Amino acid sequence: QVQLVESGGGLVQAGGSLRLSCAASGGTFSTYGMGWFRQAPGKEREFVAAISWGGGVVKYVDFVKGRFTISRDNAKNMVYLQMNSLKPEDTAVYYCCAGPTYYTGYYAYTKDNVKFWGQGTQVTVSS
Repeated sequence: QVQLVESGGGLVQAGGSLRLSCAASGGTFSTYGMGWFRQAPGKEREFVAAISWGGGVVKYVDFVKGRFTISRDNAKNMVYLQMNSLKPEDTAVYYCCAGPTYYTGYYAYTKDNVKFWGQGTQVTVSS
């Protein structure tokens, strides 16, 4: 069982930046692919970014490419999402997730891959 706790959300003006952090405990963190999803009010939870278990392969949804960067530190059991050039449409609850084990990054990362979810952190971007 892996517990995930997100932090770093908040209110920021359009064009600003935030760095989300996700602390993992209670499992073999380094064997899991890790990802971020987000859910805006009234919308489905959608994929944002994922990183392979070794950290060498990353994937992004098109609308965040060039603005968001996912990274991980296996020594600290942490995964991060650096978000730059934020837009009002990025407003959502952002969820950290873990799974599957030994995710290579060479196939799509979907909700079906996820084994564990964090509680989410709110990101609000004002115009």
